[in-house]
Amino acid sequence: MATAARPRPAAVTTLVVRLRPPSGAAGVALDSLAHDAGLHPELVRRLIALGALGPTAGTRADPRYPRDAASRLARVVRLRRELGLSWNGALLASELLARIEQLEARLRRYEPIDDRPR
Repeated sequence: MATAARPRPAAVTTLVVRLRPPSGAAGVALDSLAHDAGLHPELVRRLIALGALGPTAGTRADPRYPRDAASRLARVVRLRRELGLSWNGALLASELLARIEQLEARLRRYEPIDDRPR
């Protein structure tokens, strides 16, 4: 009795596609944000819960934050450490300093600086 040749199973190929948004478009993940700011991810989560910043993109499961958020968080931590402020006080001071910077930039656009001696 002759045995029939069995067909060989087809090779299985798995394709993994990781979609990445265009650079700069989606912001950064929480872990990258913590690394860039030099902070522990749990501290970043606490600061987000206090309202230090909110996600600008992503999903609820994978929120994305603005690229400048690391410097803002680092400023909050620095103000708290150097001035002995509470977290809420450091957040408020950071927001006020950011607003002052915005207003000064607008003022520079509208007023030429006159360095001539008087």
